[in-house]
Amino acid sequence: MRRIVITGMGIVSPLGNTPEIFFANLMAGKSGVRRLQSDFTDRLDVKIAAQADFDPLQHFNKNKTSMLDRVSQFALYSANQALADAQLDLAQVDKSRVGVYLGTGMAGAASIEEGYVRLYRDNLDRLKPFTVLMAMNSAASSQIALEHGLSGPNLTYCTACSSSNVAIGEAYRQIRHGYADVMLAGGSEALLTYGTIRAWEALRTLAKEDPNDAGASCKPFSLDRSGLVLGEGAAIVVLEELESAQARGAKIYAELTGYGSCNDSGHITSPTVEGQAMSMRAALASSPLKPEDIGYINAHGTATVMNDAVETAAIKSVFGEHAPKIPISSTKSMHGHLMGAAGAVEFVATLKALEQQAVPPTTNLHNPDPKCDLDYVPNQGRTGVTLRHAMSNSFAFGGTGGVLIASKI
Repeated sequence: MRRIVITGMGIVSPLGNTPEIFFANLMAGKSGVRRLQSDFTDRLDVKIAAQADFDPLQHFNKNKTSMLDRVSQFALYSANQALADAQLDLAQVDKSRVGVYLGTGMAGAASIEEGYVRLYRDNLDRLKPFTVLMAMNSAASSQIALEHGLSGPNLTYCTACSSSNVAIGEAYRQIRHGYADVMLAGGSEALLTYGTIRAWEALRTLAKEDPNDAGASCKPFSLDRSGLVLGEGAAIVVLEELESAQARGAKIYAELTGYGSCNDSGHITSPTVEGQAMSMRAALASSPLKPEDIGYINAHGTATVMNDAVETAAIKSVFGEHAPKIPISSTKSMHGHLMGAAGAVEFVATLKALEQQAVPPTTNLHNPDPKCDLDYVPNQGRTGVTLRHAMSNSFAFGGTGGVLIASKI
């Protein structure tokens, strides 16, 4: 099988819009969670979110911006950044062998909501001409392919919170099995709209605002955790075959050495230990690694009561006596839950951890849950560690898990 490496990264996040700034803020324990800045904030019960500081007019002209939903703006910016980082000259490659796989949960949520407002609140008879093209799930991946003339495989995965890990893993398989040579893969999400937040409020899974510090509201693995914090952003990586990357002198961040995806078929919202463990075991089985080779796990770590205890037990099930020795962090404590983009953003954090030999913390972990008794790197990041292999977990409503393993070369 061909070996697949990561040669470029791009990101839009609540903690910065380059991988370097993003990871530096993670290591510093900074929070991207704050009071939502929107004209509808006062109408919400939960008024906190993790917003990205992103002005599309700094990156696209006015006409182009008007034809892109925010989810596509994030994705296109991240893809352009990743390609520039990879220093990949697309004029020198066969574009029919270059593809795009993206994950998203809610796709063009802002465009859909704007349409509803015009029709049902304002009683207008017409929508914007490009509403369908902005709102469709595949809009972001299509815009990337159009921008760069890529005619390889182009697919959008929608498996809720695991969407972008699944997209990256399936892109990896495309190259591994010889169907493509280069893939842009990741995810994008822009769901901080009034209707979407109200829907999440109804599900009763959102965190209560910390009365002392809104930025400390997301508390993964803590006894006083109260739920997840919604976030927005995107992350995209460039995957390519190892020998090709070496031949062109590319900088290689890591090798993608394992990917597993299984379905936890017990309940649409409640995870099981066995279901989460299956995806981790599948990732390990697809790699040349043993459980004891894993030196860091970026956990799914949503800060919901159910998930954190289940993920802890699943890690113990897979790693046995090695589990307490593994540094594990939930970076969602700082950037929130980016839903369909969560896995890709956390995979960038994992790649940067391997590159810098540093482990980001789980912040706001001052009161550990006895059921979550592993090394969750509380409150302060660690530098000068030795990392060779790292795992990134994503699990989802509906049951689809996506687990990636990256290895330093």
